[in-house]
Amino acid sequence: MHSHITQHLKDQATLRPCYNAATRHEFLTAAGTLTLSPARLAFWLCQDRIYAAHAYPHFIGLLISKIPFDGPAVEEELNRETLALLTICLEGVIREIAFFEGVAKEWELDIDGWKERKATRDYTAEMARVASVGSLEEGLVFLWAMEQVYLDAWKYVKSLFPPQSDSEDYTANAIRQLTNNWTRPEFEEFVQKVEALANKHFARRHHGHSHSAVRAMESIWERVVELEEMFWPEEGEDTLLRSNA
Repeated sequence: MHSHITQHLKDQATLRPCYNAATRHEFLTAAGTLTLSPARLAFWLCQDRIYAAHAYPHFIGLLISKIPFDGPAVEEELNRETLALLTICLEGVIREIAFFEGVAKEWELDIDGWKERKATRDYTAEMARVASVGSLEEGLVFLWAMEQVYLDAWKYVKSLFPPQSDSEDYTANAIRQLTNNWTRPEFEEFVQKVEALANKHFARRHHGHSHSAVRAMESIWERVVELEEMFWPEEGEDTLLRSNA
């Protein structure tokens, strides 16, 4: 087995088709080829705002509450590193919400006229469950998994972009702006830092990589990949879930 739990998770051959389904979903293909409708993009942004504005801060706050500041002094450095990175997560998501609300306003995307999807409720409920009843290392692996899948999904979108044209519409401009933000080197570095932190915590808690501990992390990885695939809205959902309010 790999010395790092995250590498072991990424190398699971049986999960690769599921991972491709999550990171190369038809919604993402439509985004990358700039054929995504403005309504479907706005609908997804509305769901992502629920995740970012409500579920993510709650999730991170619960993880912060699990940092064992009353532990041995030798662990204090890792505890402080954990607090620092989780604080960065909170600061980052505040900027993120303002960013995509700004993109929506600039390119005239209505992100207020939609109902919450079941997939959104399922995702946010699982985040709350893991952060509430799971261990700190389970929460950090969950956090890394979310960020890693998201990064790979938008890198896939960017790989499909056609050459930029002056005739592109508002939706195409919005997609390019969103994708460029979520594929920045700074975001990739952040994901790597979360991954490294998750590995440190797992190694601290499970020196021998027990089968039960590894299986618990595999279950988290599998669940996040499943939730990420479901989070991308299918064609036609935007029509069914438009709010009448």
